[in-house]
Amino acid sequence: MPFTQISLRRGRSLDFRRALMEEVYLAMRESIGIPEDDRFATITELEDGNFNHSGDYLGIERSEDVVFIRITLNRGRTTDLKKALYAQIAERLNTNLGIRKEDVVISLLEVSPEDWSLGNGDAQYA
Repeated sequence: MPFTQISLRRGRSLDFRRALMEEVYLAMRESIGIPEDDRFATITELEDGNFNHSGDYLGIERSEDVVFIRITLNRGRTTDLKKALYAQIAERLNTNLGIRKEDVVISLLEVSPEDWSLGNGDAQYA
């Protein structure tokens, strides 16, 4: 049950933002096999000056159109699966939304199953 938080510069259309969430979801389905209809995501739009993309850190030239993606998910996936996820997200966003691969910054936050409550105050996976 991943939970995806996406941050980007303000000004993209509602259709673009919805497509962005969908492309990340589809990449997770294809690369790490999340369940169908497991769609938990938010988008935060930021004003200029409210984010820093570190310019060319690690030799990657990022633009002002950088997209930050944080995915919280259960731990246990291999490094190869994580690499496949990163590649799949960057490819889908580039091909289908025109986002430069250099502007896709992804971080994973791995948690234990008991760290989730999906409603009713219950720990459904514990």
